[in-house]
Amino acid sequence: MTNPEATITDTEPGGRTGIVWFRRDLRVGDHPALSRALAECDRVRAVFVLDEPGLRPIGGASRWWLHGSLERLASDLADLGIPLEIRTGDSVAHLRDLARATGATRVYATARPGAAEREIDEAVREALAMVPGGISLRVSPPDLLVDPGLRTGEGRPYTVFTPFWRRAQDDLMRQPPRASLPVPAPARAPQTTNPDAFARALAALGLRPTAPDWAAGWEDLWNPGERCAHERLGDFLDEDLGDYPDLRDRPDRRVTSRLSPHLVFGEITVSHIWHAVDAHRRTHPGHGASFLSELGWREFAHYQLVHFPDLATLPWRPSFAGFPWPEPDPALIRAWQTGTTGIDLVDAGMNELWQTGTMHNRVRMVVASLLTKNLLQHWRVGEEWFWDTLVDADPAANPFNWQWVAGSGADAAPYFRIFNPELQRKKFDPNGEYVRRWVPQDELRPAPIVDLARSREAALAAYRAREETTPTTSGE
Repeated sequence: MTNPEATITDTEPGGRTGIVWFRRDLRVGDHPALSRALAECDRVRAVFVLDEPGLRPIGGASRWWLHGSLERLASDLADLGIPLEIRTGDSVAHLRDLARATGATRVYATARPGAAEREIDEAVREALAMVPGGISLRVSPPDLLVDPGLRTGEGRPYTVFTPFWRRAQDDLMRQPPRASLPVPAPARAPQTTNPDAFARALAALGLRPTAPDWAAGWEDLWNPGERCAHERLGDFLDEDLGDYPDLRDRPDRRVTSRLSPHLVFGEITVSHIWHAVDAHRRTHPGHGASFLSELGWREFAHYQLVHFPDLATLPWRPSFAGFPWPEPDPALIRAWQTGTTGIDLVDAGMNELWQTGTMHNRVRMVVASLLTKNLLQHWRVGEEWFWDTLVDADPAANPFNWQWVAGSGADAAPYFRIFNPELQRKKFDPNGEYVRRWVPQDELRPAPIVDLARSREAALAAYRAREETTPTTSGE
């Protein structure tokens, strides 16, 4: 689908024209591909392609965020004299047609490390090369701190976080991430932009819900876009980073960065965050190490996705392929999804997720443990629900974290680690503020849908049986 009001139809004379193909890099600052295009071309166009065949469609909450992110990107690009076009579907055909229509000789993009994404890029490269005169695809490195090609001393991919992050930190000390790039100068031959036409094209995508508007009020909670991402980082460094090591596991305290959705859509780069935290540490000794370690876990998730492209559908540990998951229980799953399990911390987390598009990380682990271990429902059930309801649903971190809790992933929690929601509530929400915020206090609470002690023993028995009957395979 292409909105005709946003379609370019005339080849533009004179000078070199380049196209910047935006993906999960919706910003204008610290953007190597955009900076390169503006340096090498007289005229620059921009395009975003939604719902590319072969890629997992993003969930509803992410679509809500994408609307705001594209809106702000279009405005920032307009300040540089660059119109942003939106298309949906086959990126190969769209980029080939757009290049022909504009007379572009170069397409610029930021690399995406996923296997399906790399296949699309190669198909685009081949299609553009076949256009008369030839069009080159110039791909800048992905926004990662760690080279996915990193290997152990034996030449194998890392499977355990601690040695992975130790090695990565040593490499980062020797060779820090590239310095952040400034917002580039406007195009030498600015193009006329049409904000009204773009707004109509964006609305035609239907990214925001209307009937019903289940995201009502989110505009008061979230501000997508590059400028807001940098403001959020600044506030976090000034107000919360010092308390982060001691309070990051407390859902009743707001000391987490809340940068994850900005990172998912590339509104800010992980290299910029790394440099900002590193600079802060120099004037605030003792700050930042714990937060950088969390960035390390994000890197580890993306590293695993490169080496295990089926992370969202298949167990990372092959020995889990035959784990005896029971048939899905719709009643249990629905109670979990709707925050009606009768278990306070779990219900609070699921209500927070539905009402805000996010959930505190400590609570994410608790609700995931309840689903996969106490309720013995497949981790894919939870992964798919989070994919649809999180504004920060990340193609690497989301399945990685679900497999970690379930025990089937890289460096996973041991099978006997089952989070007790009641003990977790007492430890991390000691005054009950988080539960009171997200669980209605004036409603009759349902009885717990599962006995925590008995279901724990049943889960342990199932996991022990798997441990005893399945030999560990190489790579685990």
